[in-house]
Amino acid sequence: MDYKRYIAKHLTIEGISEEEIAEAVAVPPNTDMGDYALPCFKFAKFMRKSPVQIAEDLKNAYPADEVISEVSAVNGYLNFKVNRKGLAKDVLERIGREGERYGAFDLGGGKVICLDYSSVNIAKPFHIGHLSTTVLGGALYRIFNFLGYKAVGINHLGDYGTQFGKLISAYNRWGNKELIEQGGIRALNELYVRFHREAEKHPELEDEARAYFKKIEDGDKECLALFDWFKELTLKDVNKVYERLGIKFDSYAGESFYQDKMQPVVDELREKGLLKESRGAQIVDLEEYGMSPCIILKSDGSSLYATRDMAAAIYRKQTYDFEKCLYVVAYQQNLHFKQFFKVLELMGKEWAKDLVHVAYGMVSLEDGAMSTRKGNVIFLEDVINQCVEKAYRIIDEKNAALENKADVAEKVGVGAVVFGALYNSKIKDIVFSYDKALNFDGETSVYVQYTCARAASVLAKAAAAGYKSSDEVCEPSAQEFELLKALASFPDCVQAAASAYEPSYIARFCVDTAQKFNKFYLDCKILQAEDETRAFRLRLTQATLTTLKNALGLLGIAVPEKM
Repeated sequence: MDYKRYIAKHLTIEGISEEEIAEAVAVPPNTDMGDYALPCFKFAKFMRKSPVQIAEDLKNAYPADEVISEVSAVNGYLNFKVNRKGLAKDVLERIGREGERYGAFDLGGGKVICLDYSSVNIAKPFHIGHLSTTVLGGALYRIFNFLGYKAVGINHLGDYGTQFGKLISAYNRWGNKELIEQGGIRALNELYVRFHREAEKHPELEDEARAYFKKIEDGDKECLALFDWFKELTLKDVNKVYERLGIKFDSYAGESFYQDKMQPVVDELREKGLLKESRGAQIVDLEEYGMSPCIILKSDGSSLYATRDMAAAIYRKQTYDFEKCLYVVAYQQNLHFKQFFKVLELMGKEWAKDLVHVAYGMVSLEDGAMSTRKGNVIFLEDVINQCVEKAYRIIDEKNAALENKADVAEKVGVGAVVFGALYNSKIKDIVFSYDKALNFDGETSVYVQYTCARAASVLAKAAAAGYKSSDEVCEPSAQEFELLKALASFPDCVQAAASAYEPSYIARFCVDTAQKFNKFYLDCKILQAEDETRAFRLRLTQATLTTLKNALGLLGIAVPEKM
């Protein structure tokens, strides 16, 4: 049952729709007074009554029934206590019926959500800085599909620019095909670093690099063959990481894909009188909107990110007819997105309002910053490997007899990396710590996975003893009721995460629900309880395991059966 909507249906507030009332109903932080609360302050002005009086009047008019057991008015809040047994029956039946689809909802009706995320650079390291965009985009991709949208994952590859001229220059001077094949992206990165080191002593190398890139643009067969080879080597390496992280894409159309689609954008801007010349460059003046000019073409006639991103946005609208197009890109690019969104709006693209920059903070390790040009980067693959190795050592210490330790360590280590990037609000900068991420007692995926393993163990022991759950529902204890309410909140949590583009809501739900289950586990006997109570508690344990698996699955985190 949707209790918020149920409450709203039984309230009449003149001038306020049932939908608006349902949205205003909240779960109070302290549930001593009630399980749900309606703050009446927002109604005071137009009703010309105090919030206290409004709450009192609504309380007196609310019809008593078997769903809401008690209604009270306290300091301008209308508080509701639900029938505990009724809630238990409703929640457990729904989870049992929907299983791995519990929390899903056909909110999207098949509408398309494009997600531009990860967007690795060809021939450059897939490093720790790519972690947030990759797992945040991957989580949103799963969440929107779960809610009935058709998510389209786009890896907008960085495969355009003078860095490829630099690589061709470096390869022709110092490269070895066999060693590059063996070394993959790391060997390519070494060439890139060496080019910059040598270019400091020989600046003419920069001119050579620009000339090589011009050859790529002009379709030189030899340069294009090298470029395609660099791309193939990069994708071969990064796809190994994507596979471990459970990340998928529907399109790898990168910057070079839009090379022949930029001129129509420039022509349209010119036709609509939006282009101006400034110091030889072609710009769109955005001063009246409080922004610096958006440069469309440099003085030498070459394009910029804005030109290519506008061409990409137009192509995506024409190809997918999206409801929203999300760009999961770090907050340092805030101005870039504001600028090209505004330019598309000025061009008369009414769908420009559906473009969303999902900004996030930076990820670093405890030992500091990185620079691709200088070569001091931390490969994401190395971070994952270290987490998995550390997880294996911890598991070996805690449970040496565990079967499939390597498989469990992979799930725990990868989960720790993903959860570490998703637990806090996306806009916060993150300093990744191996020790914190793999803490069995902290606010971590390991803690949630261990809780799932504990629940699975209880269920396995019950099955071995011949104990079964039952459709009968007992009057929940305080601990059982808190856990049931947490489980009941999951569908709302998923929808809120989608609305705010915040997978952290689901990550925090996981920790909160795991804490409530562990309190229930410690305070309430499960296998040792009387028959009826034991059957009810086994059903609650199964419902918790199902819900936590669903929640972790949306984040891209697997659940080991044993730990």
